[in-house]
Amino acid sequence: MAKLRLPGSRRQAEAADIEEVHEDGQGAQMTILEHLDELRERLTKAVLALVAGTLVGLVFAGDVIEYLLIPNAGEPVNVLGPTGSVVNYFRVSLLVGAILAIPVMTYQILMFVLPGLTRKEKRILLLSLPAITLLFLIGVAFAWFVLTPPALSFLKGFQPHIFRPEWVADEYLGFVTALLFWMGVAFETPLVFFVLALLGIVSPAGLLNNWRVAIVGAAVAAAFITPTVDPVNMMLVMGPLLALYALSIVLVVIGRRISKVEAS
Repeated sequence: MAKLRLPGSRRQAEAADIEEVHEDGQGAQMTILEHLDELRERLTKAVLALVAGTLVGLVFAGDVIEYLLIPNAGEPVNVLGPTGSVVNYFRVSLLVGAILAIPVMTYQILMFVLPGLTRKEKRILLLSLPAITLLFLIGVAFAWFVLTPPALSFLKGFQPHIFRPEWVADEYLGFVTALLFWMGVAFETPLVFFVLALLGIVSPAGLLNNWRVAIVGAAVAAAFITPTVDPVNMMLVMGPLLALYALSIVLVVIGRRISKVEAS
């Protein structure tokens, strides 16, 4: 039976239809100003999550710093200025805050980069957040237990008859926290590529064809993560990055197959 429409209800029905279409991610269009406004909102949410995590990190930063000094035989590190201890305390607090806020930050970034998602696609992103967080923590653990010991051992034992290592807090904690954080971020990339494959955005062929770019990118990232001039630490980081890229290709193949099965 056809539904009767009261006077004026046609416009309301059309508006409701448009709203429903936009909620489902189909045909939604935004102006440049609306995009900028959305970017501001998502950055605000990400920053607020980081601030909240950092406030929690302030409580535990002292214990975390003591743990990070274990490779240095638990000995305190020197500071070269009156504000050095405060700066490094907040550096570690920020690292803890970033780890705690990574689910919110990742979600906000993906939702801005991938606009117009359907409800199903948004659900895929939400369900992937716990796994992304877990991979971030696995990356931090990998950097701490696998990469940090040989890296610090090499640096401490380099030409010992010429150099006597007496590390300061800025250099030591800066090196360790950068290695931990960015390796945690790197470990997220395979699952991010998998989610993008489920959404039909990336393909295995595209990743395979860009293997040269991946090698150059891994080298640049390794040089950024370990700001040292020695090739040993650079290769320690570059190797896992390339392995993660290879794993991403495998997960993209699986993701594309799953998306085809669901579409059929």
